Amino acid sequence: DEKEKFEPTVFRDTIVQGLNEAGSDLEAIAKFLDATGSRLDYRRYADTLFDILVAGSMLAPGGTRIDDNDKTKMTSHCVFFADEDHDAIRNYAQVSK
Repeated sequence: DEKEKFEPTVFRDTIVQGLNEAGSDLEAIAKFLDATGSRLDYRRYADTLFDILVAGSMLAPGGTRIDDNDKTKMTSHCVFFADEDHDAIRNYAQVSK
């Protein structure tokens, strides 16, 4: 009975790097997430994935980001950095589905 390591920071780094490389094109982001889903365990790291898609990085209990202001550990392609209008937020929600 061998257990896999739980490494949310490695997962975060992989997702953030892919989101940053995809740029601001939401279709490219959706394609990246679809392609990555086949090799990364989204169920195991669901909380981390949610934190990244909403806040741009992993969150500590209480809601503070765990990135130490390191730009390689955060992305601006998330709900918190989206334009504050209904259509922009809806587009981000469509990517997350």
